[in-house]
Amino acid sequence: MMDGNGELIVIVEDDAGLRRAVERLLRLSGFDTHAFNSAEDPGAVMWASSARCLIVDVQLPGASGLAFYEGLPQTRPPAIFVTAFDGAAARQAVMDAGGRVLLAKPFLGRDLLDAVRDAL
Repeated sequence: MMDGNGELIVIVEDDAGLRRAVERLLRLSGFDTHAFNSAEDPGAVMWASSARCLIVDVQLPGASGLAFYEGLPQTRPPAIFVTAFDGAAARQAVMDAGGRVLLAKPFLGRDLLDAVRDAL
């Protein structure tokens, strides 16, 4: 179902396979995407600041996904965090950082799309 209306979703995920799968899912759903391997990739802050929504891995090489998100200029776009290390502490850290949702890997594509649509 194509209903993203070309809105930009920025993905920051160090797992190349997951990053490609998320990009493909979002593009097939009508979203524009731009993806980064880490928070330190050139252009990551600029692209993320202009996005309508972010999908960010909590555990990234270098700066964490939470530090990346907290370091963005205000007003930050809504963020959906993903992690392989789910738990109460991770969920609290995401909420404290202003994240909307934490999805535990592996997650269903439908759950990700629902979270993106809710964020928009």
